[in-house]
Amino acid sequence: MNTRRGQLADAAPASQSPTGWLFVAPSLVGLVSFMLLPVLAVLWLSTQDWDLIGPSRFVGLQNWQAVLNDPQFGHSLLVTLGFTAVVVPAQTALGLWVATLLTKGLRGSSAFRTILAVPWVCAPLAIALIWKWLLSPTDGAVNALVGTRVEWLTDPSLAFPAVAAVSVWSQVGYVALFFVAGLYAIPEDLGQAAYLDGATSRQRFWLITFPLLRPTLVFVSLTGVINAVQIFDLVYGLTGGGPSGSTDLVAHRLYAEAFEVARPGRAAVMAIVLALGLVLITVVTRRASERKEAYALR
Repeated sequence: MNTRRGQLADAAPASQSPTGWLFVAPSLVGLVSFMLLPVLAVLWLSTQDWDLIGPSRFVGLQNWQAVLNDPQFGHSLLVTLGFTAVVVPAQTALGLWVATLLTKGLRGSSAFRTILAVPWVCAPLAIALIWKWLLSPTDGAVNALVGTRVEWLTDPSLAFPAVAAVSVWSQVGYVALFFVAGLYAIPEDLGQAAYLDGATSRQRFWLITFPLLRPTLVFVSLTGVINAVQIFDLVYGLTGGGPSGSTDLVAHRLYAEAFEVARPGRAAVMAIVLALGLVLITVVTRRASERKEAYALR
């Protein structure tokens, strides 16, 4: 009997292996087709000189040298960093504030949650076109409310905050819904016990609610950074990277380099730099979060 069980145990992996690979095959095909091959293609393209029409030519690291010495790319990096530094804290703070209102059981909260999710599920380019009409200097609704002509999207000093405001508006609902889920996951007994001990509402929020929201805050902040760094549709639809490069984010610069001046090799280098930056941000954020959680458990 023991011999029979040993034979079955030895035969099981070999007999189950084809079935296991069959179930894994769709995921492997998707992984190779939509992740591995594109990455390899971008790496190959970064070493080529190609104008999208004629044959490509191997140039080694010339594209890297050109991109890293390009002042326009450096300017785009600075604009992207500034844009991220403005948008992510703003949408996170507004989303948390809206979430606290939604969890108080006010009348119409359910309908308001649905309204908040609408901008997030809409196509970014459609949102950009709507806001471009609203911010139009001649017949825009915003200028009609202000009562004067304001060049929201053509003034270099106003275009950047205008695009940032539209981005925050489109993401607040997404952030708020995650914070709502995080707030509902906090046990009510903790707040009630603190209330009985004499803690004010502000003390209960900062000493109980906010620390327990740290995992949600880290997730929302990290995804917000990734989204802000990669924003293209809003910029393309609202300002096209202008005026005077004030809204020329890296994603838009990448598009312009690849398709407007037909230098996809340099665009591939920009994409790699952008991807490496996102990986670095993700790793640093996760390690910092893990250290805080480990310190809190001590």
